[in-house]
Amino acid sequence: MADQAPDAPALGSVRTAERPAADQDPGAAPPAAGEDPRVAPAGEVPAPTSAVPDRATLRLALVVGGLVLAVLLGFGLGRINGGGGPTAAGATGSALAEHTHAPGAGAHSHGADQDAAAEAGGLAVSRDGYTLTPLADEFTVGQAGELRFQIRDGQRRTVTRFAVVHDKPMHVIVVRRDLSGYQHLHPTMAVDGTWSVPLTLPSAGVWRAYADFTAVADDGRQTATTLGVDLVAPGDYTPRDLPSPAATTRVDEFTVEYRGAPRPGLTVPVDFRITGADGAGPTLERYLGAYGHLVALRQGDLGYLHVHPEAELVDGAIRFWLTTPAPGRYRLYLDFATGGEVSTAEFTVAVS
Repeated sequence: MADQAPDAPALGSVRTAERPAADQDPGAAPPAAGEDPRVAPAGEVPAPTSAVPDRATLRLALVVGGLVLAVLLGFGLGRINGGGGPTAAGATGSALAEHTHAPGAGAHSHGADQDAAAEAGGLAVSRDGYTLTPLADEFTVGQAGELRFQIRDGQRRTVTRFAVVHDKPMHVIVVRRDLSGYQHLHPTMAVDGTWSVPLTLPSAGVWRAYADFTAVADDGRQTATTLGVDLVAPGDYTPRDLPSPAATTRVDEFTVEYRGAPRPGLTVPVDFRITGADGAGPTLERYLGAYGHLVALRQGDLGYLHVHPEAELVDGAIRFWLTTPAPGRYRLYLDFATGGEVSTAEFTVAVS
């Protein structure tokens, strides 16, 4: 920045320029010492003082006014786009409050912020400034083991502060790469930031483990993300074909019906209706803060999609809002609870 002239007005100040009176000779001698230049000599009529500011004053006033207007406009736009400040540190986060819709609402497109949220997660071990670091990645088929890992920030420090989302600070999903063997686990964290959970891999192959969490930074900012890493169970591996798309499936003694028509780039309602062996709907219990928990995985790259539930049942059905970013086949895993037990219904969905 160039040096400011010694007599230049400071930013935000107003300086009055000194000019000769309208009838005063610019070449006239200055007033004598002690003589007030503002007082006209005896017998003369004082020259009127101009109330019109000079050009320098006008330019300065316009600059200051423009800066004030820009600050006010920026603040207003920030309020509109940001929707308020970040959630306080340690506060409970919930997707239920972030993506609710009136019952019966149809598909809708996303805005810029929602587009970013709709991208598939779990494709990388590092994302959004955080890294999933497993302490072991090989398991013996059919033998009880333990999955242990840490979440580290951009300075390689172990993260120990997480927000509670869907009743838990950490959700771990484990599935074989052919989308079989789904498990939904909730590890516990030691004081040093190491997470651990019992894990048994029932068949040989490469498995994908997802860590779904919301980290809380030192300044209170919360970052929700999903990281993924491969686990190995050595042995003969025969991949299973993905089941064909179907509107109903059976799990335990329940029949679960799926209704919805996902389309690329749109958020659509997806309803699940559960009936028992007698044809009546069972009494559903809240699981992870809602009447159901849904995970969607994309065949091929195993991209992980966040699916937001309604807080209440909609005409007796569990409703979620699903966004599929691209055409393809997806596997849906619905966890629901009744009679104190959790069941998982699985569906294949073709999106085109």
